[in-house]
Amino acid sequence: MAVSGKDLSALAALIKTERKLSRHERRAAARASEVAASDDVAPAAPELKISFADYFRPWSEYKAPSDKDRELFRSVVKDAVPLATVATANVRRSPPQPNPVHRDADEQAALAASQLALYPSPMSWDIGADIEDEQSYLRAGVSPDLLRKLRRGQWTINAEIDLHNHNQDEAHEALMEFMRKARAADWRCLRIIHGKGLSSHQKIPVLRNKVRRWLQLKDEVLAYCEPRPNGGGSGAVLVLLKGAR
Repeated sequence: MAVSGKDLSALAALIKTERKLSRHERRAAARASEVAASDDVAPAAPELKISFADYFRPWSEYKAPSDKDRELFRSVVKDAVPLATVATANVRRSPPQPNPVHRDADEQAALAASQLALYPSPMSWDIGADIEDEQSYLRAGVSPDLLRKLRRGQWTINAEIDLHNHNQDEAHEALMEFMRKARAADWRCLRIIHGKGLSSHQKIPVLRNKVRRWLQLKDEVLAYCEPRPNGGGSGAVLVLLKGAR
């Protein structure tokens, strides 16, 4: 009959307990004999007590059980019956393959946007790259870097005016007054919202063209361009003015 390591550990624990009880009994008997010899009085049976410190005796090297210890252990566990083995299902599943769902969605959205030209390349915002004459203006003698920075949004917009619901005369008067305030306040970058002309006759953007001609006649206007689609697109214009001297 093979003996496992667990059986040997249980046997060692049982032997340790038996030895401890035997030692306590011998000590109690010796103390009782001493009391009887001195007083000639039959002592009462002492109460066996095990202190907590008894469980923490100095460590001693493990010794293999003898044949007598093994026979004792087998006699104690001879009526034990092994537990029946129950068949269990294998519920472990292999992890799924990684699928970057969000990255695929972003790539599809970027592809669709590029096909519809919703977000032009930054190169198309530079001077002379797929830009119509009406979309930008640069006064003669002015560095092209100013217009390039204006297209890229590097100038802070100080103020804006909305010319919706204005006819031509009202729009011209409001724009001139706005430009005077801008010069007095030393505003450098402005946004003028004139609309795309979708509600005008035959869908012709009248104010869009008028506003840009008026701006070219103002000496303080250094450059203008259309903002990006999220800033108004063809329905607005960004204007860069001269700084106060």
